[in-house]
Amino acid sequence: VVSTQSTGNMFRFDYSAPFLKWALRPPGWRPEWACGVRVASNKKLVAFISAIPADILVHGKSKKMVEINFLCVLKKMRSKRVAPVLIREITRRVNATGIFQAVYTAGVVLPKPVATCRYWHRSLNPKKLINVQFASLSRNMTMQRTIKLYKLPEQPRSAGFRILEKGDVEEVCAGLNN
Repeated sequence: VVSTQSTGNMFRFDYSAPFLKWALRPPGWRPEWACGVRVASNKKLVAFISAIPADILVHGKSKKMVEINFLCVLKKMRSKRVAPVLIREITRRVNATGIFQAVYTAGVVLPKPVATCRYWHRSLNPKKLINVQFASLSRNMTMQRTIKLYKLPEQPRSAGFRILEKGDVEEVCAGLNN
């Protein structure tokens, strides 16, 4: 199991080896797109970054890109500027295959982005997320206050919103894929 924390220590991720193998090896993956830094003496992995192939729709046309993910740097190494080196190296490796665009998320504002989007997460079961240490209680919040804050209303507020039924699957898949 690999354990890592997000920027700001807001979330902790515990990834199993089978999950990482699944996430890092989709169709079209390349072994050179998994880039790590190890300590020479004991071979301990102290930093990592990966890229996986992605076909992204831009103005109605499919564009070959990569998705950059799993940038991790051991806490002791974070002051050593390892992350920028890893980002340059994964960029070099991807560019060597003729791909010059990538998508990624960041917890900070980046200089000169080509495109940006904002997304939000809604914790559906905050108690479980806190218990498994995926999330933590905010300052001055109790578990009960957190559960109340994230509680969903009994009925959806959006007109026509309902539980997905088996007969909806084909239409929903078509909508998501277009």
